Amino acid sequence: MTVADPDPDFDTLAVARDLEASGIGKEPAEAVARAIRQGRAGLATKADLDTGLDNLESRMQATLYRALWMQTGAIVGTIVAAAGVVVAAVALL
Repeated sequence: MTVADPDPDFDTLAVARDLEASGIGKEPAEAVARAIRQGRAGLATKADLDTGLDNLESRMQATLYRALWMQTGAIVGTIVAAAGVVVAAVALL
């Protein structure tokens, strides 16, 4: 099974060599390095977070924009209705 690597700069060879230098055998060191790489698969990267935040910001701006237009419409509608009441009251006088 191939696992997508979120960080291609992660150096499994360097990890394996460091583990070997600490006294772990070559095969176990390589297995640990592979396990670390596989464990990192599926984790969000900074780029993933930045993209997600950009998308969220865009959606929030669109929602706020719509809400402001709706509020403006409600205010204008209220003013028009109040003006109609005033005109009707003046007409009855």
